[in-house]
Amino acid sequence: MKIPDRRIELFAGTGSGDRFSGPAVGDERPMLIAMLEAQRATLELKCSGLGAELAMRSVAPSSLSLLGLVRHLADVERRWFRAVLAGHDVELRFSSPEAPEGDFDGAAPASEVVAESWRAWQEEVAFARTFTAEAPHLDIQGRDAWRGAVSLRWVLIHMIEEYARHNGHADLLRERIDGAVGV
Repeated sequence: MKIPDRRIELFAGTGSGDRFSGPAVGDERPMLIAMLEAQRATLELKCSGLGAELAMRSVAPSSLSLLGLVRHLADVERRWFRAVLAGHDVELRFSSPEAPEGDFDGAAPASEVVAESWRAWQEEVAFARTFTAEAPHLDIQGRDAWRGAVSLRWVLIHMIEEYARHNGHADLLRERIDGAVGV
C-alpha cells in the first residue's frame, strides 16, 4: 500500500524510526512494555532539541506546555507504579492537594526547572521499568482510591493511553513552537 504524500515534511528526530519496533505478535507482557516504551520515546522525541521553549503555553488561558506534560507524566508514573502498585507512601512530585495543577502551573522556562522536570520523569520511568520487569506476572494488584483494585496489566494499558493522549497534545505544541511535526 502506498502511503499518500503529506502537506508537510515529517519531523524525524533521533530514534524516531526505532520507537515502534517492538513485537506485534506473541506474549502480552513484551507487547505492552514495548508499546509503553514507544509512547515514552515519542514524548522525548517531541521535546528533543528544546530548552526554555518547552515551557511555552499552548493558548490562553490554558497552562498546557511540553514541560507541563513531562511533569504531569512524571507524576502519573509515580502515582501508578510507585504509590499504587508498589504501595510506597509518597507524594506526587509536582502536584498536590493545595496545588492540583502544579505540574502545569510550575512548568517555568528556567533551566533548573527544565532539568529537574526531566530528572524526575527519568527517575519515575526507571522505577516503573524495574517494577514491571521484576513483577512475577501482570495480575499483581494495588489499591487506588479512584479505581479500587488495579492490576499491573490495567496500569500498563492505562499508561499507554495516557501517553498516547498527551503525545497528541505534544504534536500540536511542538508544531506551534517551531513547525516540527511528525509521528
